[in-house]
Amino acid sequence: MKPECHASCYADDFAPGLTNPGLAAPEDVAAAHGKGAAARYNVYRNNVTVSLIDALAAIYPAVQRITGVDFFRAMARFHVRATPPASPLLFDYGRDFPLFIESYEYARDMPWLADTARIERAWLDAYHAADAAPLAAEAFADIDPNSLAQVRFTAHPAARIVRSRYPAFALFAMNRTDGPVAPLHSSDAEDALVTRPGDEVTVSRLPPGGAAFLGALIAGAPLGLAAETAFEESGAFDLPVNLAAMISAGVFAAIQP
Repeated sequence: MKPECHASCYADDFAPGLTNPGLAAPEDVAAAHGKGAAARYNVYRNNVTVSLIDALAAIYPAVQRITGVDFFRAMARFHVRATPPASPLLFDYGRDFPLFIESYEYARDMPWLADTARIERAWLDAYHAADAAPLAAEAFADIDPNSLAQVRFTAHPAARIVRSRYPAFALFAMNRTDGPVAPLHSSDAEDALVTRPGDEVTVSRLPPGGAAFLGALIAGAPLGLAAETAFEESGAFDLPVNLAAMISAGVFAAIQP
């Protein structure tokens, strides 16, 4: 190592090979007492890889249960090699894992697996989101009924929506428990709502038009336009039911002035 190079230079040389077995140990790596530096580096590299795979297993337990441990860990290893961590926080790792699953050759016969993973990622992000008091139903009492269509909301920091063409919510719910898994006979599209109105994260299935409605509100659309968007997507959309559900689920934190 050049004398003028500091610790960050060493890290730049040391880190890339930890997730890429095709790279040799850095030239500046040395081992004590005459031990082989390359062998010691490989041990460290293996420990890093295993730690990242374990982190993915902790973030995506339903995906691992669906695929089985061996399949999951093999898939996760390929992801680790393709996507090294960009953050020192392990819970922040694996954001690209659902997208990786979509392109993973051996998961092509499980097209719903990536969306199941997206719900799991949304669950973790909701868990770590900032605290905020959910909007209370009483907040609507002061709104002029004639202005209701123009009302806009501030989303709760934990609110997430995951849309899927597959029964991803059912697969998530069935495989996040330790109990036996019953056969799934549905192939219907399912939209999931992830919230954390209190200390616990909740995941629920949205009714027809619900994802379009809440998604528009979260994006900043006024209530009237969001309702129109939902009705255009589904004639079965029920505005009163969805309003009551969004309040009880804690999707929003405030009504914008």
